[in-house]
Amino acid sequence: MTVDISTLTLEQKASLLSGHDFWSTKAIPEAGIPSVVLTDGPHGVRRQAGDADHLGINESLPSTCFPPAVAVGSSWDPELAARVGAAVGREGRAFGVTVILGPGVNIKRSPLCGRNFEYYSEDPYLSGVLGAAHVRGMQQTGVGASVKHFAANNQEHERMRISADVDERTLREIYLPAFERVVIEAKPATVMCSYNKINGIYASQNGWLLTDVLRTDWGFAGAVVSDWGAVSDRVAGVAAGMDLEMPGSGGATDRQIVDAVRSGVLDEALVDDAVRRVLALTELPHDATDDLDVDGHHALARELAADSIVLLKNDADTLPVKANTRLAVIGAFATEPRFQGGGSSHINPTKVDVALDAIRDQAWTDGVTVEHAHGFSLDGFGDAALIEAATEVAGRADIAIVFVGLSDSDESEGFDRDTLALPQNQIDLIQAVAEVAPRTVVVLSNGGVVSLEGWHDRVDAIVEGWLLGQAGGSALSDVLFGHVNPSGHLAESIPVRLEDNPSWLNFPGEHGHVRYGEGVFVGYRYYTTAGVPVRYPFGHGLSYTSFSTDDLCIQPVGDAEVEVSVTVTNTGDRAGKHVVQLYVAGGAAPVRRPVRELRGFAKVSLQPGESTTVSLLLDRRAFAHWDVEVGRWVVPAGEYLVQVGADASTVLREQAITLAGDSIVRELTLSSTVGDWFGHPIVGPLLMQGMAAGMTEEQAQQAAENPDQLKMVESMPMQQFLAFTQGAIPTATLEQLMRLSTAPTVPASL
Repeated sequence: MTVDISTLTLEQKASLLSGHDFWSTKAIPEAGIPSVVLTDGPHGVRRQAGDADHLGINESLPSTCFPPAVAVGSSWDPELAARVGAAVGREGRAFGVTVILGPGVNIKRSPLCGRNFEYYSEDPYLSGVLGAAHVRGMQQTGVGASVKHFAANNQEHERMRISADVDERTLREIYLPAFERVVIEAKPATVMCSYNKINGIYASQNGWLLTDVLRTDWGFAGAVVSDWGAVSDRVAGVAAGMDLEMPGSGGATDRQIVDAVRSGVLDEALVDDAVRRVLALTELPHDATDDLDVDGHHALARELAADSIVLLKNDADTLPVKANTRLAVIGAFATEPRFQGGGSSHINPTKVDVALDAIRDQAWTDGVTVEHAHGFSLDGFGDAALIEAATEVAGRADIAIVFVGLSDSDESEGFDRDTLALPQNQIDLIQAVAEVAPRTVVVLSNGGVVSLEGWHDRVDAIVEGWLLGQAGGSALSDVLFGHVNPSGHLAESIPVRLEDNPSWLNFPGEHGHVRYGEGVFVGYRYYTTAGVPVRYPFGHGLSYTSFSTDDLCIQPVGDAEVEVSVTVTNTGDRAGKHVVQLYVAGGAAPVRRPVRELRGFAKVSLQPGESTTVSLLLDRRAFAHWDVEVGRWVVPAGEYLVQVGADASTVLREQAITLAGDSIVRELTLSSTVGDWFGHPIVGPLLMQGMAAGMTEEQAQQAAENPDQLKMVESMPMQQFLAFTQGAIPTATLEQLMRLSTAPTVPASL
């Protein structure tokens, strides 16, 4: 039902702009306006029936815990992301939820961020494609999405007050594009603004962010909802474009809006706009369907989890486990699975698969024997005895599989990690087992990358299991035994040292500010450009089969678009999935750019010996950078390399292409540098012509003998140059040249 807001009082309108309670909006029954329910996601529905909280402390109704974004990111599979979104949406409908908060598409700037488990990647293109797929899948069920946390929310340290100090080019190229893609392609019902400040202004009252960028530049028509408790100035928030404050304030901020309108501080038209956007949420379905497919969704969670696992290392084909092998399964996480992150996205699962149980089930059918040892305790007590017992078990086995990782106390919403290392008792266990076992496999369970140093070279295989959701134990067993061929690829780099990470000097900031000093050189963009070695690069992932990449073909489409095709063949003896990774390098930009950037990808499934042709379109954004002077995306003219990579560090095929690029004619002022003036395509030749005409023969001779003299002053503003040269160029001439600096045609002379 469409509500005529002119029939509402100012008090009623203001009441619609904040929550009724922790999870729902206010209803106005006499106006036919229902309440809607918003609740935490994004990898499951955290629907609280009793006491409400936003940190996952109080229990919620049982729902399926699907693989979190850290796992989905490593799938490199938009279809998988969409299936997660759709399944979560179906469960939301079952619980009568209108909007599910998620997905999170913030960039993994530092591997220490405590909430990295809830984000996809260090790359904005990969994050945006997966996030848009999740939103499309979810919203097809009728449930609205809330893409979050907008924007530059890349740490937990002081997240409610820290100012992320980021230049505009870095924002536009790294921290905003994932949101932009989701907004434009998937049209989420809501966008959630973050707690932090951006360049000194809280996101919840940042007009540049919420109106200029989100609504004007990207055309977002939905509602902006605050993160829970993120509002510091409600009136400023409405003026900036922040529509719905959550949770409710007991009417206090509603009164502030009313008073501000009546005193003339706030335009009532802005209140009306916000009300219209909030009322649009009431058009979404909000009646519970009571249709929760517990078993079906658990099976789906298992399938999706298996496709998200990354095989990092597999020396001598240690995996998959062969028939009639003696296995030692060691480690607390084999029996006490860690499958999701801590905090507001913590799901009360419908069931949980334990890895040891799943391994035993599959071992029985393959003639594999299994012995188990705890190896370490999560509380750190009695580890020496546990390690000793584990080595006895490992010494009797053909392969020891050691389950290690991070606990909720190591990483969670609300705090950042201070180290990449695994707990020391787990490192000691790995080293001790590797000393006695013929073969050692390490299985990791962690929401953020961990250091592999100190034990990497001692083990034969490493399986990055991330946090895989409630069916993760069975999914890991499926991969270990080869019933599923691993196809995950790293969505973030694994550095050798924490100090190698480009954010290290600035993260997490000080005195209320964090400086994004690395600029656009985030993650692999820095490692590849600076030549800094990593343990495993962005995009890395092994398989039980092999693939070849051939027949790279590039066809220009228009002035700045390129159609790229490549042939992929499964050259091994197992069916498997392969990720084609497309990078762009080069371009004569006037700014420093990374050596290569991900601009396209596709995941294909192939039978042994099967080939397929993958075609990807690189649009003009694939070649563009954000030009802060003209305030838009610009494609510089020049040669570019289109590269197919096994990962961000390994180029398999490449081909050059030359683009005409954009013609940018910049307006000149007296603040423009001498170099800008003489380098201007219109004014420069005229200026040179005029100066040459005014030179004496001796001056002309000196200029010819010293062609580099201009370099000494080219960075000087023209106004200072004039003072320095006592008016070498007449003011009237300069004024005429400034008018000509943006002229469409070039005059023959002054």
